[in-house]
Amino acid sequence: MADDGRRGDEGERGPGAVYQMFVTMEDLLDKLKLLNYEENLIRRNNMKALSRHYFALPTNPGEQFYMFTSVAAWLLNQTGHFFEQPQEYDDPNATISNILTEFRALEEADDFEEGESFLDLEILKAQGQKMEGSESTKPEEILESTTDAAEWNLEVERVLPQLKVTIRTDNKDWRIHVDQMHQHKEGIEASLKETKSYLDRLQDEISRTLEKVSSREKYVNNQLENLIQEFRAAQTQLNEAKDRYQQGSGGVTERTRLLSEISEELEKVKQDMEEKGSSMTDGAPLVKIKQALTKLKQEITQMDIRIGVVEHTLLQAKLKEKSNMTRDMHATNIPETTIGGY
Repeated sequence: MADDGRRGDEGERGPGAVYQMFVTMEDLLDKLKLLNYEENLIRRNNMKALSRHYFALPTNPGEQFYMFTSVAAWLLNQTGHFFEQPQEYDDPNATISNILTEFRALEEADDFEEGESFLDLEILKAQGQKMEGSESTKPEEILESTTDAAEWNLEVERVLPQLKVTIRTDNKDWRIHVDQMHQHKEGIEASLKETKSYLDRLQDEISRTLEKVSSREKYVNNQLENLIQEFRAAQTQLNEAKDRYQQGSGGVTERTRLLSEISEELEKVKQDMEEKGSSMTDGAPLVKIKQALTKLKQEITQMDIRIGVVEHTLLQAKLKEKSNMTRDMHATNIPETTIGGY
């Protein structure tokens, strides 16, 4: 049932009602641009400009609410009603309530002005009837007017703006767009004729200038032909000299590298010769050799002592083992003799 009701509403409103919010937003943005909101509101408050569908799509509710309240406050200030610019962290309910209060007060003021103009018309009508009743029936008095012309003109100037009927044109009407297109077309054609004449003259001047430049260029080329040939020959010689220089510099670089390698090897040979010469003339190696021999003899003597101690210990061990063996042999021979005598 809900789906049927929704379909019925869409059928009554039409298929384009879904996109009405986008049309309304574009209309609002056009009106704000006519009021120069970018200069007076956006730039002064360092805000981001509105897009074509800013309020039609729910992208960032907090930011959109703050932007809506800021635009509403700015519009109220444009009408002459002072309204303090809301802040981003103010209470949303209080901000909306204050905005609605200001708009209601603005609507009441507009209704009062309309009523006042209506009362002025009624007063004028009553005054006219009173003047008609007080007039005499005599023809000569009827032709004469007792109203002051200056007062009448002042009253006409005061009432005339309120008696004007202004018909607001709908920007969505296709006929208005067609008329505007025709007007723009006529303006473009008129501008095109004037501009075309200027462009034709400019083209003629440019063509004449190009012809003069080309002829002057030919004359200069003919006058400087010999110099150009000499310059080309000199440039060719310069290129050949550069090639020879590059080849020669390459050979010099290679020879410099070989010289540096030979110099390094020579330095190494000199160092080796100096070390050998210093070792041959210096007596320090001999002293070191003698010290090493003395130390070696001491170590040999210590080793001989250790060897003698070890040999002595080994000899005692062997003698002890031999005595133990003879004792064991005697011990085993005694029982055998006793057994044979028995």
